Amino acid sequence: MPTTEIETLDQLEEVLRAGRPLHGLRLQDLDLTGPVGARLLARDAHGLVVLGGVLTPELEHALREQGATIFPSAPSAPVDPYRSRLYAPTELYAGLHDGGYAATPDAQAYAWAQDPGLRHDAFVTLLRAIHDHSMSDALDELLVARRTVGVMGGHAVERGTPAFADAAHLGHTLAGAGLLVATGGGPGAMEAANLGASCSDPAALDRALDLLAAVPSFRPSVQAWAETAVQVRDSCLTEPAATPRSLGVPTWFYGHEPPNLFADAVAKFFSNALREDILLARCDAGIVVLPGAAGTVQEIFQIVTRLYYAPEDAGLPPLVLVGRDHWTGSTPVWQPLQAMARGRAMEPVVHLVDTVTDAAELLTAQVSRAR
Repeated sequence: MPTTEIETLDQLEEVLRAGRPLHGLRLQDLDLTGPVGARLLARDAHGLVVLGGVLTPELEHALREQGATIFPSAPSAPVDPYRSRLYAPTELYAGLHDGGYAATPDAQAYAWAQDPGLRHDAFVTLLRAIHDHSMSDALDELLVARRTVGVMGGHAVERGTPAFADAAHLGHTLAGAGLLVATGGGPGAMEAANLGASCSDPAALDRALDLLAAVPSFRPSVQAWAETAVQVRDSCLTEPAATPRSLGVPTWFYGHEPPNLFADAVAKFFSNALREDILLARCDAGIVVLPGAAGTVQEIFQIVTRLYYAPEDAGLPPLVLVGRDHWTGSTPVWQPLQAMARGRAMEPVVHLVDTVTDAAELLTAQVSRAR
């Protein structure tokens, strides 16, 4: 029997009202202490799986007796592993003003991920895997009927620099063309692209760039960097759009890269390998790669591997490298990339351009043709 994930009490109420069997249902992070949960007592719960949430002792005992599988809540975990929705960036930074960055769920989750005493704890490993599955599932729901463009680039790009402003204006232009702008969710070029995409007003974007320049980097203080971003969110950004324009997909694997506060939605993962694969696979409208170092180069060749082995009729998204001097000189990626592309299906979709304006024009023209 196929499984069905139930993420709200309304969904569960609908199932119970229709008289559907509970076998195959996955109840995810629900408060079952009320009347809807009590109605489960009268049903055969064999094959039901309850992922976290809140149950009365009576209900938990009855469900186990009937053959349900119940994954216990995890109060010691700094994040809810069973959550059914993506994060808002402010959730990850809760408590920043009162306790500093170390007190935030984001910093605590990184410490939890790195704790050597938990490295071989099977239950903790399971909780992290369930969390990442939930993130992936919520991300799929967000991306239904959305065209997504990825913007990759170095985390060391500082606020107040031309490179930061370029990335912000790129994100703004791409989001204005109706694309969901996805980044690795960290600082630097990623923060800039998320900011530009989330900020629909050009004048407000320019004000935000000026204000952020007061704290150029998250080094040496994540606290000051994040607090400046909170102030800019409050003063320059309007209420989040009903349809998100900006997505961050960061990881707790990189504790030295705090997540930025400008994505409309954040899918944060414990597994970096899973996170990278998910991010790159979902950028169906193309990927723009701004100048970066080792991490950015790794992402380029992960993308190239996908393109290289794709079938002839796959409808490949464009890969656009920005910065001719960078990608042919100081970080000479373009030459081997060209050699690999020659004669293959990927050859016409691989581009090297000089500026972010060139990249935006290339991608927005493709969007217009697709319409």
